[in-house]
Amino acid sequence: MFDDEKTTNRHRRQQRVRKRVRGSEAKPRLCVFRSAKHIYAQVISDQDGKTLVSASTLSSELRDGEVKSKKVDAAKKVGELVARRCLEQSISQVIFDRNGFLYHGRIKALADAAREAGLKF
Repeated sequence: MFDDEKTTNRHRRQQRVRKRVRGSEAKPRLCVFRSAKHIYAQVISDQDGKTLVSASTLSSELRDGEVKSKKVDAAKKVGELVARRCLEQSISQVIFDRNGFLYHGRIKALADAAREAGLKF
């Protein structure tokens, strides 16, 4: 189904976590995806099947006039942006879904920045 073993293992971890982690209207799921160049974050209500808030390194707020930053610094900025957008929509508490990625580096930087900006996990 998938091309390489690394991707297959990530999808196994992802399914294992998704069995337990479900986002509700009161406590939606903050799902993170990282590619080689970019990082994406979405706040999802699994009950309605809707994305409530999203942010990424491709967001216009982060791209305008910005000099290219390091990947970890960009992840921190995305974490702050998604937290700010959540608080604007009065979402203060989320469930963190690392989407099968290991919790270090850019994933950890995004989560820590979102916590510092006021989101509760």
